[in-house]
Amino acid sequence: MTGNSRPTGRGTLVLRICAVTLGLAATADGAVSQEHSHSEVVAVVDAFHASLASGDSTTALSLLADDVVVLESGGVEDKDHYRSGHLAGDMRFAAAVPREREAVRVTVTGDVAWAWSTNRATGRMGDREIDSNGAELVVLTRVDDKWRIRAIHWSSRSAR
Repeated sequence: MTGNSRPTGRGTLVLRICAVTLGLAATADGAVSQEHSHSEVVAVVDAFHASLASGDSTTALSLLADDVVVLESGGVEDKDHYRSGHLAGDMRFAAAVPREREAVRVTVTGDVAWAWSTNRATGRMGDREIDSNGAELVVLTRVDDKWRIRAIHWSSRSAR
């Protein structure tokens, strides 16, 4: 090869195969990493809901970042307000009213992820019959290899 000539023939083919192989390996590693991150995000969201349903406020709060924002019932709460406000009601509701959630969809971009899903809640809360459709958006960030919930937005409407 001369100073400004490019490989031809067999040399070009070998370089192209190497480039494609390296590209596929990088994509495969990224896909495995993305898939792993997706499952970790879903596991945190599931653990949060399980802790609400079991009345485990310590675990629920541990999954929330210190600067979490919770949007529900037309209001916005920080972690302290959620702890002293809606948390107890959310635990009672989650324990009393089963919900069927559609698959959680997740997008991960670096150390930020958002997960969203819809659900149907049916049951009885005290003397009130519940039949509602809900939507949930959870934003998470990864700090020190742990995903924490930074924002939650819940909305629901009567299914009737």
